Amino acid sequence: MPYNSIISRTNADSTIPIEIANSIISDIPQQSAVLPLMTQLPAMSAKQFKMPVLDVLPVAYFVSPGASDDTLQKQTTNMEWTDVSIYAEELAVIVPIPESVIADSGYDIWGEVRPRIAAAFAKAIDAAILYGTNRPSTWPVGIHPLAVAASQTVTTAGVAGEDLYDEIFGDGNLLALVEADGYIPSAHLAAISMRGKLRGTRDSIGNPIFRPMGSSGTYELGDGVPITFPTNGAFAPATTLMIAGDWKKAVWAPRQDMTIKVFDTGVVQDQTGAIVYNLLQQDMVALRATMRLGWQVPNPVNAIQSTAASRCPWACLLP
Repeated sequence: MPYNSIISRTNADSTIPIEIANSIISDIPQQSAVLPLMTQLPAMSAKQFKMPVLDVLPVAYFVSPGASDDTLQKQTTNMEWTDVSIYAEELAVIVPIPESVIADSGYDIWGEVRPRIAAAFAKAIDAAILYGTNRPSTWPVGIHPLAVAASQTVTTAGVAGEDLYDEIFGDGNLLALVEADGYIPSAHLAAISMRGKLRGTRDSIGNPIFRPMGSSGTYELGDGVPITFPTNGAFAPATTLMIAGDWKKAVWAPRQDMTIKVFDTGVVQDQTGAIVYNLLQQDMVALRATMRLGWQVPNPVNAIQSTAASRCPWACLLP
């Protein structure tokens, strides 16, 4: 990441109304492709939040199979739980602005900067959740690595005339891998390049599998499940063409709302410690935006797949 990026010829105020920060917070889930699909938990009250997750299912028995003795005793069973933790980690960005630019321009910086801060946060969050890109060490490795580790991947033929319908819907392929672990796919994410492939794909009786959902402007596949094509740059088509899964099985929670401060003194340093900007000497201000959040995959045991290492709510279509 660069340390010497700067906004030029725009306008900023020395104080930021609270509604600006709140609007950025509300913009982040809208610009994120992943967070709206996941289950949002209440705000965390500490850096670490432990969730009890069911690890062993109860077992029921017939009291007298093959007999008619009303005095037989009923058997017992047990249930076990394990703790899974969500860790809130900080995400931040600093935007330096020359004071001369503020004085010379009447341009509304907030109309321009606000959605871009939200987009930058959303892209970083999505990349960390999907692929583990620049993730904090306390976060899960990422949805794609989890699916790969659980052997829940399908590789496309990559040639003209490949049976994309079978790769997605066929027995033992993409959706079936999710279902075999006891999950019902709730949504699909796919690279933009998949739109063209899907438009030309027909089911077994010739109907297109990629079609609009009413007048909502969104699309669904032949299974009636919505499909989204992220445009914030976090989805990596060279790594994954499509991810299908039960996204509600992933949870996220905010720890700290967006905090925005403007500084007119201090320095901005790069990764080597060298001073890039000296706000006092260079007549500059710097906007700093921070927030904290965490995510986790509780992965409770279910009646279909009892082996945790093999149980994953997602499957990936690889190029």
